Amino acid sequence: MATENKNLSNYDKTQLPNAEASRFGIVVSQWNSHITHNLQKGAIETLIDLGAKEENISSHEVPGSFELIYGANQLCKRGEVDAVIVIGSVIRGETSHFDYVCEGVTQGIKDLNIKYNIPVIFCVLTDDNEQQSLDRSGGKHGNKGVEAAVAAVIMTKF
Repeated sequence: MATENKNLSNYDKTQLPNAEASRFGIVVSQWNSHITHNLQKGAIETLIDLGAKEENISSHEVPGSFELIYGANQLCKRGEVDAVIVIGSVIRGETSHFDYVCEGVTQGIKDLNIKYNIPVIFCVLTDDNEQQSLDRSGGKHGNKGVEAAVAAVIMTKF
């Protein structure tokens, strides 16, 4: 679990594979875009820092986190990428909608990882409140988009 002052987005570039030859697809939810776009920015900057070429990174927007599954499925079916990063943000509200969306997205992304020979990296924040999401999308706990990009690079070499 993240501690109050720990930034989990620090990585040692020398310990990671080079992403120059890899192609990445990013599917990002428009819902809570002030959070998801920060995650997307962190992911893209990290992929480039790890050697990926800008022209080998494609981003696609979907309305909400539930639609991430469909978007990632389409990218996997096309076979034009070596890894997919799905980026979303679901913030708990007053109804059970949060639980259904989180469970559905989690299971859907798991299913894609089983179905295709392309890693689908889960970067969906599932926080109790907006501040927690802000803290994990470039705030005091770093940027989970950075962590997702590192995972994607590692998994392309698996």
